[in-house]
Amino acid sequence: MSRFVDVILPLPLPGTFTYSIPQGLEKEILPGCRVTVPFGNKKSYTALVAAVHDNEPQEYTVRPIREVLDETPIVLKSQTKLWDWLARYYLCSTGDIYKAAIPQGLKGEFKPRIEQRVRLTEAYRNEKWINLLMQSLGRAPRQKRLLTTFLQHAEPFSDTPKEIAKHNLIELAQVQPPIYKQLQEKGVFESYEVEIGRLSHNDTPCSPMNTLNPAQQKALDEIEESFGQKNVTLLHGVTSAGKTEIYIHLITKAITRGEQVLYMLPEIALTKQIVERLRRVFGNRIGLYHSKFTDAERVEIWKKQLSDTPYDIILGVRSSLFLPFRELGLVIVDEEHENSYKQQEPAPRYNARNAAIVLASIFGAKTLLGTATPSIESYYNATTGKYGLVSLTTRHRALQMPHIEIVDMQECIRRKETVGPFSDPLVAAMRNALEEKRQVILFQNRRGYSPQLECKTCGWVPRCKHCDVSLTLHKKSNKLVCHYCGYNIPAPVHCPNCEGRSFMEMGYGTEKIEDCLQNIFSDAHIERMDLDTTRTRSAYENIINDFQNGKTDILIGTQMISKGLDFDNVSVVGIINADTLLNYPDFRATERAFQLMAQVAGRAGRKNGQGKVFLQTKMTDAPVIPLIVENNYAAFYDQQLAERMLFHYPPFYRLVYIYIKHRDVQLLDEFANVIGNRMREIFDNRILGPDLPPVARVKQQYIRKIVLKVENTLSQYRINETLEAIQRAYCQIQRYRSITMYYDIDPL
Repeated sequence: MSRFVDVILPLPLPGTFTYSIPQGLEKEILPGCRVTVPFGNKKSYTALVAAVHDNEPQEYTVRPIREVLDETPIVLKSQTKLWDWLARYYLCSTGDIYKAAIPQGLKGEFKPRIEQRVRLTEAYRNEKWINLLMQSLGRAPRQKRLLTTFLQHAEPFSDTPKEIAKHNLIELAQVQPPIYKQLQEKGVFESYEVEIGRLSHNDTPCSPMNTLNPAQQKALDEIEESFGQKNVTLLHGVTSAGKTEIYIHLITKAITRGEQVLYMLPEIALTKQIVERLRRVFGNRIGLYHSKFTDAERVEIWKKQLSDTPYDIILGVRSSLFLPFRELGLVIVDEEHENSYKQQEPAPRYNARNAAIVLASIFGAKTLLGTATPSIESYYNATTGKYGLVSLTTRHRALQMPHIEIVDMQECIRRKETVGPFSDPLVAAMRNALEEKRQVILFQNRRGYSPQLECKTCGWVPRCKHCDVSLTLHKKSNKLVCHYCGYNIPAPVHCPNCEGRSFMEMGYGTEKIEDCLQNIFSDAHIERMDLDTTRTRSAYENIINDFQNGKTDILIGTQMISKGLDFDNVSVVGIINADTLLNYPDFRATERAFQLMAQVAGRAGRKNGQGKVFLQTKMTDAPVIPLIVENNYAAFYDQQLAERMLFHYPPFYRLVYIYIKHRDVQLLDEFANVIGNRMREIFDNRILGPDLPPVARVKQQYIRKIVLKVENTLSQYRINETLEAIQRAYCQIQRYRSITMYYDIDPL
């Protein structure tokens, strides 16, 4: 009887595809293994086996698979359960998830790292023959030096001989490769290959955990008590309260029970500091996983997790939840409020915090969400009993919360009390800090030099030819860059509209802030941490190391500096322009502003006295400002909850954004109106739009947006089924087949 497999292809296509199994391969294929399959006329893909069965499709002729790549599954059943949930909840294909979850090296041929090592041939594996050989090499000093170096380092006749790499031996002996070849041809040396890992190992001996202070111990006890009743607990602890020490104690207990731990962070920048603290306690039991690792390194971590000696602890960003786990017992989502946990482009557009909770539930594991500024939804779930709630209200070592000073920039500008983007009080505080050998952090959530260039004569503004946005000036590269599609052009010498040669640089990016600071504090060592300066893993680590070791005096950064970085010597923090956060056209703008400013403020005064935070704004009457100053999360939450209830937003309503894209704006508007009207017939006044999003054209594709607001009492899966049915019905019409339509469930 013929057998068949249903496979997942790494393509954004719905469902699985069926292939036949050639005779002789039936027993070799298991769900979770990879196979090579033909697709279309000429292409072949590495597909993942979803099921093996005897049901031959009747509608079409089945093609055979070409090759079986694995003897055992590389994707476990627990992983495919998570994939199925992600596909159903976030309205995407399993192929999208396969493409996002699996390292690229596992979708094609992965070449392990091979090292050539050296040993004596069998004929020379006794000391008598080696001594005779050494005497005969009197006229070949370089060959003799190479052999002597080998004997010193490999110690082949000792009780514990050592392996030595060929390239290391040649380097140590300070000879050229032909010298090695001469000894090889004489039958003295032979080379052999060894597969070596790319993963780093920590040789530092482990040290005991720190003892928790009474407040931390109380929080730990309450978390464990909460885990007895709830699967998810929110730890609401002020900045610098010592949440990481609590995590370490929880991790220790989990791995003592034989469980694995997933510790998730929102930013790669954070992994450097946290992994150092964890490795001091757990040594090589912890593995790192994030996008700055090479693909080969990610494949090796994946394979290690499938081996008999997996890491007990995985520390990583959102993609780490796709790794294979067998004994997952605890998931920690640190800085749970961060929007970096939400994948935006491409699909799957999932929230890793929510997916981590589902992953934990698949294993019957517990999830701890930790933050100083909880998301409204998480705090609502905690206060209504869905999650447990534990509060940690005192800073570690009785550190004082920073003093926050509101600087009215409108008044400072009127009185001419500014230097560039800095108010005089901030400049004075920075100067004092530098004189006292303390450090400064400045927050500006815009990278580049200037967000906009404008001709002084005619007002012409350079814009992206592919997107509806102005180009950002990057002065060091002397280019104007689109931050949406990457399009860039040289900075203009004259205006193409009026031939004028004078331009205004509108606004301040981090690069321009750096220039201004250099003019004010010429002797200070200034560093910038944003997307432009942290393209590589080593760049992150170097910037953080330099600041941590006191080599950097002032650190300027975008929101990545707000996310849990711990520096002892920071006494001044400046929020350059709070208005850009408060004026963003989104219902979450106030929540994001509170979280970002509270988190940035928390970087100040973490040791050696109370820190100072200067919050520069022209909107001093904004209701959220005094709540940030008082660090009054409870009042902020109550204020936001009342607004959310009034205007039908989460946590009382669930949101779905429906995006429609096409190059032909007229066809797009026609289709968007058809879809919008059909959805309105079903969902009534829960539908808003179609409207133009803030950026209505990206990469030459025009965009329209429809918003669906539904009560939490309605099933998201039923809603998704309805949306998919509408899409199938209209996108199959010939006129509309080229239109792209996709969904963002629970958008941030």
